[in-house]
Amino acid sequence: MDAPVKALESTACRPSLRVHTPEEAKSFVQLCSDAGYQSVRFEVADMAGLSRGKTVPLSHVAAYMGTGLNLYGGMLALDSYSIPVRGSGYNEERNYSDCIMIADTSTLTPVPWLKGTGRVLCDTMWYDGTPQWALPRLVLKHVLARASALGYDVMMGHEYEFYVVDPATRKPVFEGQPIFVTARTHQVPAIDRLIAVLQAQGIDIITSNVEHGPGQFEINYAASVGIRAADQAFVFKNTVKEYLRTEGLLATFMTKPYQGLSGSCCHFHVSLWDRSKGENVFLDSKDELGLSSRCRSFIQGILDHTRASMAIWSPTPNCYRRIRPRTYAPTNISWGVQDRSASVRVKASRDENTHIEVRVPAALSNPYLVAASAIASGLIGLVHERALSSSADGPKEDDARFEKLPTEIYEALGALEQDAAIRSILGEEFIRVYLAMKRQEAARLRDAIPAAEISEYFDAY
Repeated sequence: MDAPVKALESTACRPSLRVHTPEEAKSFVQLCSDAGYQSVRFEVADMAGLSRGKTVPLSHVAAYMGTGLNLYGGMLALDSYSIPVRGSGYNEERNYSDCIMIADTSTLTPVPWLKGTGRVLCDTMWYDGTPQWALPRLVLKHVLARASALGYDVMMGHEYEFYVVDPATRKPVFEGQPIFVTARTHQVPAIDRLIAVLQAQGIDIITSNVEHGPGQFEINYAASVGIRAADQAFVFKNTVKEYLRTEGLLATFMTKPYQGLSGSCCHFHVSLWDRSKGENVFLDSKDELGLSSRCRSFIQGILDHTRASMAIWSPTPNCYRRIRPRTYAPTNISWGVQDRSASVRVKASRDENTHIEVRVPAALSNPYLVAASAIASGLIGLVHERALSSSADGPKEDDARFEKLPTEIYEALGALEQDAAIRSILGEEFIRVYLAMKRQEAARLRDAIPAAEISEYFDAY
């Protein structure tokens, strides 16, 4: 086994966790006090990317920094309706015990709509000191450590779409298909205020616009290196949801909330950078497309493992309703330069901005897990020097030669279960929890009677 393959498959890359020393706790509390915080929210991203945690008065923060803040240990194995997941290894198997939250003090930001309140993101471990390896943030840290062992930093960014609606009627705040219409972008003053709130948390907003659906928006921010990029995505999504409620509006990242209207996605942008040289390794100015061999292998790795990653990129049955032709959502496993119909769109700018855009993930997906699965897939292709398959002229969705994406969640979950390479990198503990959770969710929802079926059959038959 050559050195790159050994580095990729090594288990020595796993991050360690520990509680904070009294000096570290005192310094953090002083930092919070200087910022004017009277309380701090300790937050964890659950399997869906939803923020869970506790708010602590500043007078008690130091104590919890030193011991870790207790939280229900099965939080990671609660399904989308917060029902404990059987067979996950995190609930009944541990007598429903607690874990502890370990604050990452570098993530401290304000919560601008709450007076005197800060936020800190956390990792979790059991009381015996064992990290919860199913935690999405730790899964991504593990993958990033493997990239680092290969000599790479990862530059990445998540690009989300979401609908803004009236909470009572659940109707969008305006009608039509107004994509990029400037007047619509500023029609809802709360969105302009939302952008200021995001900026106040250190999120570098670069563009905002309305999307194809009525009341559908996209607000983009600058890419970042490493875990900070996914932390930003987590804060972004939860801020959009929480802040717009204070404005009397409801934002939804549900992937396909309306029949016949645009779905909402999470396009994932990524490139690798040489840690010692500070250079984008995806760029090769001598290549006809400006793409290096490592970039081509990385793309092929993503294509090789798309079927398995789909279970993570489209984590609910509803997500698969987005995968429809001619909706700007990819329907097959393909790549193309600047091709919005391909599952991997190559942004071949022939300069340091050269990167790839994975267009398959749904808006409801977890940003840490989207990044972890895409990067892991790409690294597998890179270290095995996978040759990039041929592309094609014209829209990829019209080309029958390309393998179709899974069209329902059970197919994708089966592909994830069978993909030994992805399982190895993401970790068996995570895979066990994730598969158990998603199968429990899907089975529960499958038994529900859709309103469309009642409308179709009840009176007529």
